[in-house]
Amino acid sequence: MHPGGEGPAGAPGALRAVEAIAPDVTALGPLAPFASDPGVTDLFVNGERGLWIDRGLGPEHHGGWRADEGEVRALAVHLIARGGRHIDEATPAVDVRLGDGIRVHAVLPPLSVSGTLLSVRVPRAAGSRLGALARSGMFDGEQERRLRDAVTQRRNLLITGAGGTGKTTLLGALLAEAPPGDRIVLLEDVSELRPAHPHVVSLEARQANLEGSGRIGLDVLLREALRMRPDRLVVGECRGPELRDLLSALNTGHDGGAGTLHANSLADVPARLEALGATTGMTARAVARQAVSAFDVIVHLERIDGRRRVAGIGGLRLEGDRLEVEAC
Repeated sequence: MHPGGEGPAGAPGALRAVEAIAPDVTALGPLAPFASDPGVTDLFVNGERGLWIDRGLGPEHHGGWRADEGEVRALAVHLIARGGRHIDEATPAVDVRLGDGIRVHAVLPPLSVSGTLLSVRVPRAAGSRLGALARSGMFDGEQERRLRDAVTQRRNLLITGAGGTGKTTLLGALLAEAPPGDRIVLLEDVSELRPAHPHVVSLEARQANLEGSGRIGLDVLLREALRMRPDRLVVGECRGPELRDLLSALNTGHDGGAGTLHANSLADVPARLEALGATTGMTARAVARQAVSAFDVIVHLERIDGRRRVAGIGGLRLEGDRLEVEAC
């Protein structure tokens, strides 16, 4: 593999305004020179077609990168192994964490028809505070006040948005505002959250072993976390069965909790919750009634022209038996 020249150039002003962290990127091998640039948030290797770099304004092709399919596959196997997991024809798509929150996702052929694919997320603002995010333009003064009030008043938060909109960054900043005496228990499929808070414990899901056993999902971790006396219970991302347990937990006295959810808009949140609930056998009516009670505030994020921003803050309500969201 031939990276070709120096790492990519500097970051946009909006990203520099955020109090960035400096993760150790050496585990990324030939990708390390690119990941070490403070402006880079994501790297993508698309088989033999090359390397794309996202500096906050969308992926750009890097013409100096050269690697054949065998080299890219070997790199994928190496990075996944560094994360403590395995990837092969039997398990051709794997997600791992390296070091302090670098997230690597790999897909092998034949699942990928474009050769071996690598997606690397480099954390830059996981330790940021709300004030720094406000200066970066993520939200205005009134929105910042409302977010701080939500944490102070122990409101249960659901942060929504598409991939790369800053859901984890904002959630980490909000958790950092919790009183230092609160015990925060984090549950994630791949650990990314690094809130600047003195009492945080983190649980990470586990992939099945080569024999197909030993998997521990977020739904199992959530049940364990309830025995750990959390003051704030946080699920990094609701994707399926854990939604039912999270709704149940937040309806039984656990306030100040939070989670994130993929959704395209505030208006799409009810449909996303209903769809996830259906995977666990919950009816739309059951999801609606539990969600209204569980989540006090919905914060939706968008990414426009490279800038991550709060597009709306709302709440859930029942219209008959139908779940709806309204901006507030």
